[in-house]
Amino acid sequence: MNQTPRTINRILLAVFGLGLMLAGALAMALGVPAVARWWQSTAAQAGQWVSNVLDATTLPGQRDSWLWIVLALLMVLLIILMFAWVANQGKGRSGTLAYDDDDHPVPGSVTINAAVAEQALKAALSERVDLVNSAVSTYEFRGRPALKVKVFPRQGVAPYVVAEEVSALVSALDAVLGVQTPVLISISSGARSRFTRAERVR
Repeated sequence: MNQTPRTINRILLAVFGLGLMLAGALAMALGVPAVARWWQSTAAQAGQWVSNVLDATTLPGQRDSWLWIVLALLMVLLIILMFAWVANQGKGRSGTLAYDDDDHPVPGSVTINAAVAEQALKAALSERVDLVNSAVSTYEFRGRPALKVKVFPRQGVAPYVVAEEVSALVSALDAVLGVQTPVLISISSGARSRFTRAERVR
């Protein structure tokens, strides 16, 4: 529901993970004498090639190659792109659940903060013994606020029962606020859900 660039994140994770796997495989392979000798030869050739490139790109009267300037500019560009990537993570959150500036019957505007719905639903869900944890947040969805309700039921609890009861809570909230809000109900499981025992009344 949020505007996190998931595709870019997955591509970056895949590239980063593949690079780590290749580096780990190479480090393990260096223990083999034949691979170690190949690596020493290849590293020496690569070092000589880099030295030749730096010598060929050094301007007359200059001590260093202009490629270092290009490399520094690329590093600055990479830092800017990383800041932009971090800034785009988790975007789409909204602090307003509803807004009405209709002048009828009384002039003025009414704003309902998203925290009102989030805290109300969170309080209602925290009283349920069949849930381990829950989280409520508000996002912009197709130009209007929408709620995301994420619940973690205990092991053995039927998901459709949880979905129906959470839907009933949301309908009651809509009736109280007088605003019908789109809702995404996410039912998840985790280690805490699997290993936490259900409370029993004695």
